[in-house]
Amino acid sequence: MIARCLPHPWLSLTLLLVWLLLVNDFSAGQWLLGALLGVLIPLLSRVLWINPPRTRQPWRLLPFFLRVLGDIVIANLQVSRRILGSMDDLQPAFVEVPLEVHDELALTLLTSIVSLTPGTVSADLSDDRRRLLLHCLNVQDSAALVAEIKARYEAPLLEVFPCSA
Repeated sequence: MIARCLPHPWLSLTLLLVWLLLVNDFSAGQWLLGALLGVLIPLLSRVLWINPPRTRQPWRLLPFFLRVLGDIVIANLQVSRRILGSMDDLQPAFVEVPLEVHDELALTLLTSIVSLTPGTVSADLSDDRRRLLLHCLNVQDSAALVAEIKARYEAPLLEVFPCSA
């Protein structure tokens, strides 16, 4: 019965919390409205969820997202320093990252994270979804960049999402 009313309980909880933060009001009425939205939106969008995401150890996402937020802040500072400095020092390049991630949600998260980190943007995903083409503002060593992306972002996603080919 609960699975029928809450097909995606984490989504419902997230919608409730986002609603409360958006309205910046924690009154009982807003809790009730947020809970109603948290139940209705997943129920109404249930037909759009072709393959609901499966996770292993979802609690590992919290430290991962905290790392991503830290990386975004640090990358903002680095990009600002490089842009305000000499433009001759920049070495823009396209870099191809081979992927082990195959889950759709994990791929979406990985490409979004790379694009959210200043200085890099996901330019293309190969048709077989095994290579991600990135445009980077400043590349000193492309192999080191690929290794860093795989270690910092792809490896934690592989731990959380079952990504068998």
